[in-house]
Amino acid sequence: MRKRILITGGAGFLGSHLSERLLNEGNDVICLDNFFTGHKENIEHLLENPYFELLRHDVTFPLYVEVDEIYNLACPASPIKYQFDPVQTTKTSVVGAINMLGLAKRTKAKILQASTSEVYGDPDVHPQPETYKGLVNPIGPRACYDEGKRCAETLFFDYYREYDVDIKIIRIFNTYGPKMDPNDGRVVSNFIVQAIKGEDITIFGDGKQTRSFCYVDDLIEGMIRLMNSRDGLTGPVNIGNPDEFTMLELAEKVIELTGSKSKLKFMDLPQDDPTQRQPDITLAKKELNWEPNIKLAEGLVKTIEYFKSIV
Repeated sequence: MRKRILITGGAGFLGSHLSERLLNEGNDVICLDNFFTGHKENIEHLLENPYFELLRHDVTFPLYVEVDEIYNLACPASPIKYQFDPVQTTKTSVVGAINMLGLAKRTKAKILQASTSEVYGDPDVHPQPETYKGLVNPIGPRACYDEGKRCAETLFFDYYREYDVDIKIIRIFNTYGPKMDPNDGRVVSNFIVQAIKGEDITIFGDGKQTRSFCYVDDLIEGMIRLMNSRDGLTGPVNIGNPDEFTMLELAEKVIELTGSKSKLKFMDLPQDDPTQRQPDITLAKKELNWEPNIKLAEGLVKTIEYFKSIV
């Protein structure tokens, strides 16, 4: 039976990949986006599909549609974008969650919240399991995103306990791949664009801070598996790649794969930038039979090809 699925932030990096995947699986997809960070180019090829519908709408306002499932992905996710209007970022996470949970409550839809590894802050536990409560600065420049997402998780569990809404929460770790915004300030897109242009590759701090990079196809697979998982599995569930790389290793790999002559340029580390980030995916392996398949070099090649086509 064809499911009617709403994706908020559906024209964004992850949302557009999810829209395409769910359409290919025979679903009716409503893509909602206010185009603050989403791009029509990401979903342009889907517009002729009769089972795809595009709505320009902001999740901070109520929405009245009939749906079976909701993927709540709406929120700018890169520091440059979410710090541009921090009040709106918090409203998108908090008021947006309230509006989407209200819609799920009314329609009895299953709802998945795209949360983030940022809820762990600058962790003093490594790698981070879902039981770790985080080390977050509630008044720093990143708090609009970190605390907004933490509050959204709170709301999801309150609607689950008080109204029996069917919830799922995924905590997304660094994800990369085609359709990333070349100007979003994230490390993978920054390094690739700088390397392609032959510019200096800017590394913040000493470059020894680590991240774990998950290719977008692996992430989307984990997200869909969580949505379709057994009743009562609310999450949160970490979805990310546990392979850990320093910023120096990533920069050197990008230079090698692009054949660039770029040099490394070191800059001051931004406030509250975490020094380590690595998911413990034990729960995802056990409950979803999920783990990433695409290695960093393979995913970077595909991502570099995409950026070469647009830069």
